[in-house]
Amino acid sequence: MANEKILIVDDEPNILELLKFNLENNGFKVIKALNGEQALELIKLEKPDLILLDVMLPGIDGYELCKILRRKTDTSEIPIILITAKNEEIDKILGLEIGADDYITKPFSVRELIARVKAVLRRVEKKEKGENTIRISDICIEVDKFEVTVDGRKIDLTPKEFQLLKLFAQNPGRVFSRDYLLEKIWGYDYLGDTRTVDVHIRHLRQKLGDEQDEPKYIETVRGIGYKFKEK
Repeated sequence: MANEKILIVDDEPNILELLKFNLENNGFKVIKALNGEQALELIKLEKPDLILLDVMLPGIDGYELCKILRRKTDTSEIPIILITAKNEEIDKILGLEIGADDYITKPFSVRELIARVKAVLRRVEKKEKGENTIRISDICIEVDKFEVTVDGRKIDLTPKEFQLLKLFAQNPGRVFSRDYLLEKIWGYDYLGDTRTVDVHIRHLRQKLGDEQDEPKYIETVRGIGYKFKEK
């Protein structure tokens, strides 16, 4: 990682300057926006490598801006870390559910934020390398060979099951809503019929030997969707 471009979106100039100073001291290039509208213009022009996004913004708030970016093809993969004063679990789940890669609450230490920025960028870099083998827990995914083994035992997956497992394994701990999975894996909207996702998840769990009540791999996030348990 070197010279990655970070966009900070916050309506408090003192926070913008504090984060800019510390990020630049850690070798990052920094651009700033005071609101969502300005951020959208800068993202189009500058194509940042990561966005630090405050939730409480005038006009387009952070949640809505995150949704807009995730819907657009050219911005859907830009990593986003939400920054907010809200510390309720439901707010964190909402942030992750709409596509944020991480979530940090105020007040935070600059050291912690820098560490999170670097961690998210490392995950993105690893994903972009297109590694042929993904290993997580006792699951091994051979991407090019379209093969999956669990504790050395080969299992047969359908193409959609394979794509689901690959997505989960590449993003452990990230919560995916059913609607997001429909759009990401199936490529179109099922008009709210999320039963397709649930059926495929159930079959995938069965093949992995995953218990629904005490899942080892794929965990249900009640009222939201699913995530792969972090190890």
